[in-house]
Amino acid sequence: MDQASGPGEAGPGQGGTPPGAGSTGASAGVSADRVEQLLLGHAPHLTRIEVSERAGVPLELARELWRLLGFADTADDDVAFTEADVEALRLSAELTGLGVLGQDSQAALVRTWGRSFARLAEWQTTLLARVAAEHAAGEAGADGDPADPAGTVEAMAALVAEVLPRVEQLQTYAWKRHLAGASSRLLALSDQAASAGPDAPGETVLPQAVCFVDIVGFTSRSKSLREAELVAWIEEFEHVSSSVVVERGGRVIKNIGDEVLLVADDVATAAEIALEMLRRGDDPDDGFPAVRAGVAYGDVVLRLGDVLGPTVNIAARLTSLARPGTVLVDERAHERLVALDAERDRAAYTFRRPQRASVKGYSRLQPWVLRRA
Repeated sequence: MDQASGPGEAGPGQGGTPPGAGSTGASAGVSADRVEQLLLGHAPHLTRIEVSERAGVPLELARELWRLLGFADTADDDVAFTEADVEALRLSAELTGLGVLGQDSQAALVRTWGRSFARLAEWQTTLLARVAAEHAAGEAGADGDPADPAGTVEAMAALVAEVLPRVEQLQTYAWKRHLAGASSRLLALSDQAASAGPDAPGETVLPQAVCFVDIVGFTSRSKSLREAELVAWIEEFEHVSSSVVVERGGRVIKNIGDEVLLVADDVATAAEIALEMLRRGDDPDDGFPAVRAGVAYGDVVLRLGDVLGPTVNIAARLTSLARPGTVLVDERAHERLVALDAERDRAAYTFRRPQRASVKGYSRLQPWVLRRA
């Protein structure tokens, strides 16, 4: 197994260049090493055993945290780590001592961190590589020579040095703002919160309106699009749907291909979001695709940024039942919307009750077709 070179050791592009490697490969290797060093703060020079000893953490725990974070597997004596890994392991031990990373939450929380940051890193790296390639191509064009991979990697190394501090600050800012918002919502709803019970220690159960919005005819449309067009179409759907959700006070939980899952603290907010997306999808002058939606209201388990429970399942089943361009709501959501109309002494919505439906897990589900009055 090749080992990353430590300080003073022969690395890619130096004495350790593989036989037969040309100057382009050597140059790219040096630039790639520089990118890694810029990101990690140092060139890898520690083994996992050394990291564990310096952090004062058992080696088995170090292995487990590395695995949960989704990093590539390495042997205990591979030179693949830096002082940043020592500090991360030490911080993990401190969080464990404070009870934040307890036995009941450590695996799930760390695994969620790993998955989230892995996806973010993949997207950011792809973006930086594209910008670097365009920059390298521009430089090569000015010189009259075709761009080569080494030039792209060199441009990427320069971009990392320029961009990384700014991205890091923005990510910290976004995280803190979302943390503040989540804390405020939880405190505002604390009188409604209940313990999820012994099967889900540390989780929170709150009444929420859950909504799925699904693109109509996604499969047939996607077959006619090239890859770039498909990506652009989905990105536009995610952008517009996220804007509609946030502007009306909802929260996007996740996008699942051609579908978006969102929640709101009250049914009216979820209903307005769904109806607005339907309106945009029905407008021939709007590029937003035709959609259908399902809304359910009830207790929801909030877990690591996701939502779980029967209410989520019912919303998903309603979406699968909904005809193109319609919103279906469940019995509890219907009751609350009717009560809201009565309180305002005006009808904001109309309802039509179709026949009860039999879907997986729910043999007599009663949907209601929701429309604006």
